[in-house]
Amino acid sequence: MTMSKAQTLQTGHVGLNVTDMERSLAFYREVFDFEVMAEGKEEGRRWAFLGREDRLMITLWQQSEGTFRPDTPGLHHLSFQVGTMDEVEATAEVLRRLGTEFAHDGVVPHGEGAESGGIFFTDPDGTRLEIYAPSGADPSAAPTPGAPTCGFF
Repeated sequence: MTMSKAQTLQTGHVGLNVTDMERSLAFYREVFDFEVMAEGKEEGRRWAFLGREDRLMITLWQQSEGTFRPDTPGLHHLSFQVGTMDEVEATAEVLRRLGTEFAHDGVVPHGEGAESGGIFFTDPDGTRLEIYAPSGADPSAAPTPGAPTCGFF
């Protein structure tokens, strides 16, 4: 009998390197309403597991210096789907209050005339993030005409 490939594959959690655990914890808890599920506070080995309703979604590891670099191999951006454009807009208000840097002003559609779209911003270490809804975006011009876009093409 041969083993077949994983039949129930889905994304688990995403691990992010951060430079300042306290700053990143405050950001991710405020923006995404994550709860700290577990945390390591030993000097030189700081980490935190963040999630909602007993589902682990993000792990933070304080083990890096500098800022996120989009010109090196690895993570392009991290995206979160919400149910409605109202949720996208509410999150944008929280981000504005925090002084977060946005890639675009307002909601960006995922393509020319697309109904799906979201906001594109960075965390305190410059990691590129997206929050989007599958419908409700103004079907206007996309930032990169003729191509699917995530706002960070």
